[in-house]
Amino acid sequence: MKRNYVSVLVTAASMALVAGGAFADDVKSDQPVKDSYITTKVKAELAKDKGTSARDIHVTTKDGIVILDGSVATDAEKELAEKDAKRIKGVTGVHNGLTVQPHP
Repeated sequence: MKRNYVSVLVTAASMALVAGGAFADDVKSDQPVKDSYITTKVKAELAKDKGTSARDIHVTTKDGIVILDGSVATDAEKELAEKDAKRIKGVTGVHNGLTVQPHP
């Protein structure tokens, strides 16, 4: 019986942590989002998007402005990478320095 009680407590605590994390992005804060956080989130978004080749895109962030450098195969991929970056919380602008170089 004691073992089941511990399992219930662990499950409840885990659910509380997940729920807290799920709502963290919804909370408005006066604190600026750190550039390193933005860079990480943009890289993750690009990697998740099947329409972009994340390994050829270099991402840096300075004062909330995301800088995209590198090469992509099409104009559509260039636009998609910029769109992906803009949807990340804390991004105040995007400088899209990607060059289009079709792959052979």
